[in-house]
Amino acid sequence: MSVLTLILAGGAGNRLSILGEKRAKPAVPFAGKYRIIDFPLSNAVNSDLYRIAVLTQFRPHSMMQHIGIGEPWDLNRRLPNGLQVWQPFRGRSDQDWYRGTADALYQNRNFIREDGSDTLLILSGDHIYKQDYRDLLRFHREKNADLTVAVMNVRQEEVSRFGIMSVDAGQRISRFAEKPKQSDSTLASMGIYVFNTNFLLNLLEQDAQDGTSSHDFGKNIIPRIVEMGKAFAYPFIGYWVDVGTIQSYWETSMALLEEKPALDLYDPTWKIHTRSEERPPVKCVPPGEIIRSMVSNGCVIAGSVINSILSPGVRVEKGAVVRDSVIMNDTIIRAGATVNSCVLDKGIEVGANAQVGAGKDNTANQLEPANINSGITIVGKMANIPAGAVIGRNCRIDPSTKPSDYTSLEISSGSTVSHKKAE
Repeated sequence: MSVLTLILAGGAGNRLSILGEKRAKPAVPFAGKYRIIDFPLSNAVNSDLYRIAVLTQFRPHSMMQHIGIGEPWDLNRRLPNGLQVWQPFRGRSDQDWYRGTADALYQNRNFIREDGSDTLLILSGDHIYKQDYRDLLRFHREKNADLTVAVMNVRQEEVSRFGIMSVDAGQRISRFAEKPKQSDSTLASMGIYVFNTNFLLNLLEQDAQDGTSSHDFGKNIIPRIVEMGKAFAYPFIGYWVDVGTIQSYWETSMALLEEKPALDLYDPTWKIHTRSEERPPVKCVPPGEIIRSMVSNGCVIAGSVINSILSPGVRVEKGAVVRDSVIMNDTIIRAGATVNSCVLDKGIEVGANAQVGAGKDNTANQLEPANINSGITIVGKMANIPAGAVIGRNCRIDPSTKPSDYTSLEISSGSTVSHKKAE
C-alpha cells in the first residue's frame, strides 16, 4: 500500500470569532507552544507516513510560516516524500477558489495522479487528537473498501454538528446523513477518510460535472459511496476534539491542566512536534507564583498565574493575576491587572490595574451571541487595553484596538470594542 496523506487546512474558523479573523483555524495556537495543525501532522509522521500535502485557502500565511518546509516533523525530504503545500491558483478555466472539500481535491487531481499512490488518507487540519493511522489503513485493506471513514460516538445533542451514520455487523455503512437535526445513531464522522485513489478520482470527475452538487465530501461524495455499498466505518477509541467554538477551545485548553488529562502531551512514545522559537527558560521572580498552569518558554512571571495556559514570551507583572485563561505569545499583563476566564491573542498589552473578564453578568455578546455566550471574554491580536479599564464577560475586544477606541473605561458584559480607523 502506497499512501499519500492530504491535510485539508483551508478552514476559516468563523465560530472562533476574532481568533480566526487573521489566520486559518488550523493555525490557531493551542496548549501554549503548539498550533492545531501540529496534531494531524505529528500523527502522520508518528504513523510512518512521510508523503504529505497540506491544502490551504483562507488566510494561509500564518500557517505556511509555521510549517515551512516541514523540518520540525522530519518532512524536509526529497520527493516523493516530504511536505508539499497546495494552494488554489488560476491556471485553467476549471481552477479557482475551492468550492468545497471534494472540489479542493478535484482541482489538485493532476498532482494526486502524478504522485502515483494507490491510497489517499484525507485528514482535517483543525482537530485535536492522537491516532495511529496504520491501524486505520490496515482496516481499510482488510475490508477491501473503496472508502473507510474513522468514526466515534458523540453525545445525542451534538449530532447536528457531524456526519452521522449507521453500520451493520461488519462495519459496512448502511446509512449516512450530513449534520441531521436529530438521529437515532450517534456514530459521527471524524473527518478522517481513506480512499482508493483511482476510485476517488473517477468520482471527483463525475461530481465536477454535476451542476447541482455542493462538491463536498459529506453532502455529495460519501452518500453516493454508501449507496454503492463499499463504504466502511472504522471505530476510533481515544481522545478527539473539534475545537471549533470559543467554548470548546477554552474547555479543551483547561482540561489539559487536570492531573491526568485525557490528552497526554507528555507521552514520550507519541510526541507532538511543532516549530519552536529559541527562547530562554521560564523565569518566576518574587512574589510571582504559578499554580496548576502550563507556562511556555520565554515567559517572565512576577504576578500570579492560576489554572491558565501561557504561550511563549508572556509577561505577568507584579500584582497582576491571570486565572482560568489562555494567553498567547508576547502578551503583557501590566502590574495590578486581572485577567479572568479569557482568551487573549498574541501581542496584547493589558494596562495596569485593568480588569478583563470582570463580574458575574453572563449577557451574551451583542455582536456574536451564537459564538460568545459562555462567559469567556476574547481579546484580538495586538490590542491595547487601557490602564484601569473594567471589561465584563462575553466581551469582544477587536484586534489592534487602542486606548483611544474606548469611549468609557467601563465595558459591560456582552459588549464589543472595535478599532476606529483614522479618517
